[in-house]
Amino acid sequence: MLLFTQKRILFFVISTVLLFSNMVYAQDNIKRIYVINNSSKIPVEDAFVQSEDLNFSVNADENGFVNLTTLPTMVKRILISRIGYESKTVELSSLNFANNTENIYLETKLSSLTEVTVKASANSGIFKTISDLDIHLRPINNSQEVLRMVPGLFIGQHAGGGKSEQIFLRGFDIDHGTDINITVDGMPVNMVSHAHGQGYADLHFVIPELIEKVNFNKGPYFADKGNFTTAGFVDFKTKNYLDNSFVKVEGGQFNTFRGLTALNLLKPQHDRRSQSLYFAGEASFTKGFFESPQNFNRFNGMLKYHGSISRKSTLTAMLTGFTSKWNASGQIPDRAVADGMIGFYGAIDDTEGGKTSRYNANIALATNLKNGAVLRNQMYYTHYEFKLFSNFTFFKEDPVNGDQIRQAEKRNLLGYHGSYQQEFSLGKVKTETKAGIQLRYDIIDDIELTRTKNRNIVTNEIMSGDVNELNAGAYWAQKFMFSKNLDITGGLRADYFTNRYNDKLLSQRLSSNSIIISPKLNFNYRVNDGVQLYFYNGRGFHSNDTRVAVQQNGKKVVPGAWGSDIGGIFKIGNKLVLQSALWYLWLDQEFIYVGDEGVVEPGGQTKRTGIDVSARYEVLKYFFADLDISIANPKATGVPKSENYLPLAPRFTSIGGITYRKEYGFNGSLRYRYMADRPANENNSTIARGYFIADAAVNYSKPKWEAGLAIQNLLNTKWKETQFDTESRLQNETGPVSEIHFTPGTPFFARLSFTVFF
Repeated sequence: MLLFTQKRILFFVISTVLLFSNMVYAQDNIKRIYVINNSSKIPVEDAFVQSEDLNFSVNADENGFVNLTTLPTMVKRILISRIGYESKTVELSSLNFANNTENIYLETKLSSLTEVTVKASANSGIFKTISDLDIHLRPINNSQEVLRMVPGLFIGQHAGGGKSEQIFLRGFDIDHGTDINITVDGMPVNMVSHAHGQGYADLHFVIPELIEKVNFNKGPYFADKGNFTTAGFVDFKTKNYLDNSFVKVEGGQFNTFRGLTALNLLKPQHDRRSQSLYFAGEASFTKGFFESPQNFNRFNGMLKYHGSISRKSTLTAMLTGFTSKWNASGQIPDRAVADGMIGFYGAIDDTEGGKTSRYNANIALATNLKNGAVLRNQMYYTHYEFKLFSNFTFFKEDPVNGDQIRQAEKRNLLGYHGSYQQEFSLGKVKTETKAGIQLRYDIIDDIELTRTKNRNIVTNEIMSGDVNELNAGAYWAQKFMFSKNLDITGGLRADYFTNRYNDKLLSQRLSSNSIIISPKLNFNYRVNDGVQLYFYNGRGFHSNDTRVAVQQNGKKVVPGAWGSDIGGIFKIGNKLVLQSALWYLWLDQEFIYVGDEGVVEPGGQTKRTGIDVSARYEVLKYFFADLDISIANPKATGVPKSENYLPLAPRFTSIGGITYRKEYGFNGSLRYRYMADRPANENNSTIARGYFIADAAVNYSKPKWEAGLAIQNLLNTKWKETQFDTESRLQNETGPVSEIHFTPGTPFFARLSFTVFF
């Protein structure tokens, strides 16, 4: 039955693609412009093109492409702008449109907040994109740490650097990704029904220097975002073009070494770089700051092509490979450190650790139609392997051999995304359609939870089986621009799940099917040039582990989440931009598969309210300051008030810093991150202590080379990066003890880097 269903879905996808392909080949004679960086000849993505009366406005796509089909005939000139570039007014009469195409070149310049204006648009948030410049000026070890740049988002590592980090956002302890949707170039990062935990999101397969930008938003308000989009989403986009080939080497404390090369394989064209092919490879190693050597290593490779294959279509194809191996000191109990049994950076079981690998193939075709619409088709494939050894309770369950567990899986992931986007008019009202279908099929073999000793000796098999999970989604969003100042977007999303589990220990096969409908409704109102107000509403969801879904008889298989945001973006004077939001999020009853124990626990209903504030200020020329504050009140519902605390959920967080930016010469940043104390259990009797950490980076840049120094934990603070209220038993104890178990955070850590461009 499942195979028959999959064949029908595949037939539908192929038929849809062929139908749209016929439409594509029937279209021609598109009048267009390309917005180009004058120095590098690279397309200027997201350049804003508008008419003087604002009746025409559009953003350039990733190729700098702007379709002028809907440009009113009475328009005589257009204004082209982009932060980081000199604005340009173009007289249409001066354009030749040879072959219906014209290139327009913009000169680069240093960014300034004086250029920022607000406008009514569902995509106009000032702080919804992190650029490669932001990434370049902050000390990071890997792509996972780029997540820290999302306002209010915190991460914590607790397994030696190779395991996916724990994530915190908007009053959520998201664990490794249960309530945040993370993608890279349209490929999902979150792993459903993962051996270690639902939504497990490991970003270590991305090379930080190849990140072009990171788009993000909070809440379940966006129709094209499906599973795990409750607290929000983060979309990583890698570079389509390299400005230059380069070689980079890094070295730092704790025997840390890293090498990276990225090579342009196609010679750039003179007028416009319409295609690119590059290869990048990364190798890194560190002994680590723990008393037991971490011996972490990671290898990454990437080959990417992006180019125009016709006047209307652009092809992007990518292959990536990643492998990593590490040892870990795990989570240690407070009492062991207080008694002097181990040091702050010590270990109870130093045989913890793991290895993982991920290989991706990703191909996408974007086509511009004559009517101004954009058709996108994407297919991807991932082969993924994972093996993790952990020991959270030491000798509580097995006083003789210890409680070490092995979690492992082998996975093949296939997916398809198709979307159609078009702007047109209904009478005097401009409107935009966004519609699409999304398919994802996970085939997971030998997913297991096993008790082991010294990694190799199996003492007990707890869970073992195979998982097949299909998620088919479809969405429609319609934006109505009733005036230059007001737009309203309504959306509807439907998701269908098929879950299959072959339990090898009990010799039984279980299955379930479910569907969830997610409506959305968003309002944007521009009061004036300096004020935009917004009101977002919607339903989202995160799916449950297949091993839970097949036991629930269709009940609460896909728990829903309802949310609302009301806020505004304010330009105050010329150099201050402020964004604030009041928000609410309610989650339905769910059942959680605890991957570390192989049991199912009821999650209960929860309610979260809060306020987010973000500010950006241009202090002086080249000097910028930023501040993000997040306050949340997360609570469980339906339980006594004294027991309604959500363990580890953040209640107050803040990040900020100052940045000095110049094109060449010295530039750098000084930053902090602060997380306040938070409850570690339901009655707040155990506290996870907060921390304040400062980081710094400085670079000296020339056109052909760059040298840099990055320092994490500048003040050498002794801090607990991750904390859990866990019941454990040490080998010399007569019974279990419940208290804080923690992984220590990075001490003062300095790294030097040197890069050569060619």
